[in-house]
Amino acid sequence: MSGFGMTAQPSPDQLVPLPPTADGISSLAWSPTANLLAAGNWDGTVRLWDCQVQPPSMPNSQAMWQVQPKAESTTPGGPVLDIAFSGDGSTLFAGSNDNKVYMWQVASGNTMQQIGVHDAPVRSVCFAAANNWVVSGSWDKTIKFWDCRSPTPVGQFQLPERVYSMSCVGNVLAVALAARKIVVYTLNGSPQQQLEMESPLKYQTRTISVFPDQSGFAVGSIEGRCHIHYFQQKPGFAENFAFRCHREENATKTISTVHSVNSIPFHPFGTFATVGGDGVINFWDKDSKQRLKLFTPCGDTISAAAFNAQGNIFAYAKSYEWNKGHEGYQGAGVAKNEIYLHYTPEEEIKQRAKKAGKR
Repeated sequence: MSGFGMTAQPSPDQLVPLPPTADGISSLAWSPTANLLAAGNWDGTVRLWDCQVQPPSMPNSQAMWQVQPKAESTTPGGPVLDIAFSGDGSTLFAGSNDNKVYMWQVASGNTMQQIGVHDAPVRSVCFAAANNWVVSGSWDKTIKFWDCRSPTPVGQFQLPERVYSMSCVGNVLAVALAARKIVVYTLNGSPQQQLEMESPLKYQTRTISVFPDQSGFAVGSIEGRCHIHYFQQKPGFAENFAFRCHREENATKTISTVHSVNSIPFHPFGTFATVGGDGVINFWDKDSKQRLKLFTPCGDTISAAAFNAQGNIFAYAKSYEWNKGHEGYQGAGVAKNEIYLHYTPEEEIKQRAKKAGKR
């Protein structure tokens, strides 16, 4: 990717009130039907905020925000490792360190209801709108498909390794595993495996994200690199490629400090963001292979990020990501958890024409 793009301070962004105060923020998710933001946390809580924004009325003016805490719930048994909304936005699903999958009907009360169980912590959850199923991926080396009306999974797959990240868009489910393995399923009718491969990145996979048009996926690793993978690899189609996105170099560019890529949220346009352990936010265009925008580092690690359904709000969480283990955690009251909202006009995130000479 080229280094073209704007640089901006994140300081004008809106701070979300009453974020989690203990442990770390594991995940962010937006309702697909409203500007309702959810955050899952290592303290076992899930929190919701109603987020409304009025675009700037004049050049160089700021967006106007109304952000209100809406609800909070707690899992009975352990840290929340991932969250996902249902297709209609009425229900939140949570994967927990206590091996269980939970459902929270946000409008009806504050009680988490167990809908599934694994033999090890549930690392990732997503909602398969094509089948109206909840999908859970676990460190027990399985993914399971759940109908919320039954405690028995409607299907499951045994995997070669532990689940580290999942992404589901339309009929495509991509699963990133330990040992750099990646498995992709199609969800038309009965789920079928479409692809099994090894990540082209050299080190541990951190996150995976399917393109909005379902033509491929992006994967990020702990080595500060991102790989773009297309399902169609033949003349006339886009080519796979990898690029550096979260590394620091000295003045001579001979030494790099490498940071993990923690999240790769896609915008409805098909452009995307990467956030990482260096506290940096980048907006990218994979088609023209350009960086659209580079934020000034925020000073803390960014553990999670997400665009809303409309694409005009980008949420990101400044939080300890546990990359240095328990020893790196400074404790409640010292380590800060903050969630910010960035108003995202089209000119920041829309595709750009390819530069001369780029394929």
